[in-house]
Amino acid sequence: MPKTKRRKARAKKAAAGLTFNHAMAYVKDVARAMHFYVDLLGFKVLEEFRNLGSPVYARIRSPHGDSTIALHKLEPGKTLSAEEGIRLYFEVRDLNGFCAKLKARGVTLLQEPKMMPWGWTHAYLNDPDGHELSLYWAGANRLRKTSS
Repeated sequence: MPKTKRRKARAKKAAAGLTFNHAMAYVKDVARAMHFYVDLLGFKVLEEFRNLGSPVYARIRSPHGDSTIALHKLEPGKTLSAEEGIRLYFEVRDLNGFCAKLKARGVTLLQEPKMMPWGWTHAYLNDPDGHELSLYWAGANRLRKTSS
């Protein structure tokens, strides 16, 4: 299906009901977070806002698909806590190869790719602000009920 028809079909479907737009991650340093998500994970910058020359907000799009994340500078005096944070999930077909590239760039994985009891292969890591990331491949199992 051509791109314009796909966009129109998505817009029509979205108009019919609730659709997920994006996730917002509060970060201590937007430039550092952008390096991680853009330079290391391959996200594309859609927009960026600066204050006194420093980025305070950026909206980025996954390299494949329409998923976006907003990176928002944490307000002065506020703190981040991983326990109160979020876990972001990113599906990657060549999970082993992708993880090998990240490791070659100095990214530390908390868990190497591993088949989980529910039938998805997961690797875990943290972004620079401690937000948990799961890189996974579920394939045909992604939209199916798991057996565990």
